[in-house]
Amino acid sequence: MATRFFTDKPLPQLHQRSQLGNHPTHYNHRGHYKPAPHKAQQHQQQQLHPNEASVQKQAQQGGYCRSSTEAHVHQSLRKWFDAIDTDRSGTLNCVELGRALICADWTPFNGETVRLMMNMFGRDNDGTISFDEFIGLWQYIERWKACFRRYDFDASGTIDSHELLNALRAFGYNLSEEIVALIVRKYDVRGKGDISFDNFVQSCVTIQTLTDSFRRIDVAGVGVVSMTYEQVAAPVAFC
Repeated sequence: MATRFFTDKPLPQLHQRSQLGNHPTHYNHRGHYKPAPHKAQQHQQQQLHPNEASVQKQAQQGGYCRSSTEAHVHQSLRKWFDAIDTDRSGTLNCVELGRALICADWTPFNGETVRLMMNMFGRDNDGTISFDEFIGLWQYIERWKACFRRYDFDASGTIDSHELLNALRAFGYNLSEEIVALIVRKYDVRGKGDISFDNFVQSCVTIQTLTDSFRRIDVAGVGVVSMTYEQVAAPVAFC
């Protein structure tokens, strides 16, 4: 028996431009805010890591290397990618990608989040990610980071179901309050009714992956599809 799914409108592509701004905080190892590093420490870190503000600027512009600043960021990302690519394969595996994301933005992602991002951006499906794919992933994270900060209304470093609902709707995902509450329940590892930035990204990657799968079936673009049981079960069980 086929299962029918309905949406209010065809699901959009994730090509929205986010409103980015400077923020005086970073995320600690639990995905919460922490004060910006001391100037001397920050200067030393920036010698190793790409400049976050510059990456945010290029993400807002919707392109890469549109100025000498973005060119410098591209060069910094290239150096950092090569430093993590210790076997000189020209690609990063899941372990290397996890290290790159930890060091590049002081934000460690759990292994499941890294795996999902690898599957989403690794076009060859060989468990690795190239430099160009790494840039796309970096831009993706920056856009969602800006979204997270924008809708973290109480600046708690986490977002609850109401804040997540607003964030997802701003990006065109017209999900019900009930569905968003289920998302928070699934990714609320602390049991406090909210999610950290790490789990926010994991939930966003999952939603985007399911949306892409839906679009492949919704060839008419009407927001309504007929699916077999296996088509429903596969992404839920194995994605």
